[in-house]
Amino acid sequence: MKVTIIGCGYVGLTTGVALAYLGHQVTGVEKDQDKLELLLQGKSPIHEQGLEKLIKECASRLSFTADASLVVPPADIIIIAVGTPQKENGEADTYYVEEAAREVVSSFVSGRSYTLVVKSTVPIGSNRRVAYVVEKVLSERGNSAQVYLASNPEFLREGLALRDTLYPDRIVVGAKDSRAVEALRLLYRPILEQTFEPPTFLPRPEGYMPPPLITTDPTSAEMIKYAANAFLAVKISFINEIAGLCDKVGADVTEVARGIGLDSRIGSRFLSAGLGWGGSCFPKDTAALVAMASEFNYSLPIVEAAREVNARQQLLIVEKLQGALKGIRGQVIGVLGLSFKPNTDDIRESPAVKLIRLLVERGAHVRAHDPVAIPKARQALSSMEVDFIENPYKMAEGADALVLATEWEEYRFLNLRELAECMREPVLVDARNFFSPEEARQAGFNYLGVGR
Repeated sequence: MKVTIIGCGYVGLTTGVALAYLGHQVTGVEKDQDKLELLLQGKSPIHEQGLEKLIKECASRLSFTADASLVVPPADIIIIAVGTPQKENGEADTYYVEEAAREVVSSFVSGRSYTLVVKSTVPIGSNRRVAYVVEKVLSERGNSAQVYLASNPEFLREGLALRDTLYPDRIVVGAKDSRAVEALRLLYRPILEQTFEPPTFLPRPEGYMPPPLITTDPTSAEMIKYAANAFLAVKISFINEIAGLCDKVGADVTEVARGIGLDSRIGSRFLSAGLGWGGSCFPKDTAALVAMASEFNYSLPIVEAAREVNARQQLLIVEKLQGALKGIRGQVIGVLGLSFKPNTDDIRESPAVKLIRLLVERGAHVRAHDPVAIPKARQALSSMEVDFIENPYKMAEGADALVLATEWEEYRFLNLRELAECMREPVLVDARNFFSPEEARQAGFNYLGVGR
């Protein structure tokens, strides 16, 4: 199939590259000239495992342009994957989605049929708004193109986006017209039937079964996306809340999480206590869900509480540092990790970055290290005095404390004794419960975890 994707951000690019790998002819439309230049050179503007390799491998079926009018007319399916930034009231802004729909429909060939897919995360009812835009533009132009509209939310995890695209838990399609459903069934058929040869660097998970195709109405599809992210955010905040109580009573939250996670009704995933959640999804989507509820004079106290618990996690780490150092003003504190999670350079709503802001505001001298996210963090923290250091051992020299803020796997291989010996005060606050407390203490650290 011929596929045009509007927006080559995280979702659009990953989806487009995966579809090209599956054999479709894909063109990505990107208006940002810096991103477009990189893509035209076969380079990925985002850090995602295997993505650049696949871009080059699929070059014969994958192209990029800034001009939608050139690539929309011959397409079978057009996927809108532009951003939906957060408004002041927390609601997701659909301006770019609607503008993309307007631009796309303006290029439709009269008499042809198209499937238009909204993949951006949008507020409930946005499918209806896009449908109105489509009808209005077609009417104004006297265009007889037939448009089948669908909502197809994404469930990608940064750092594992290609894996989640090729081996998803489910594919959700919300549409009123069965022809839209059938078009997407055909688009995703290699994934639904798992008939494709896996990439050499991304083998099919052992025991993986073909995913179900969930077909529903557009409003329910939109709600599935928000409800899924809200539930996961609540689950993380729940274990963080329990971790706080574990600190008080002397329990180990990692053992508690293991004990409750073995209950099949609960499950072990998303039960890691620590610095809190961040990124482009959980903060924005929970805020949008609360904002949507308020429009109907309805409250979501559980979701609101999850947001409150998450907001205080960085403060709890500051308090641990205050207690261990008897105050942090004038102290040198090193932060290991800047991205909101490992295997990505995304620092949007990063708990590590928020923690650094708190430390600087309270008078600490902050040094920071990250395997890939330093350039973006340097820009985000440009108004603050933060030293970015490429070598974690140099960062630790003469420091009064280290905070493990992002659990990059390479940090597991750090020589903890060497780190402790070069510090002025060997305090280690493990804000992700990443290290073994026993090993850290044997290495000479005053080790502090979260709920341990």
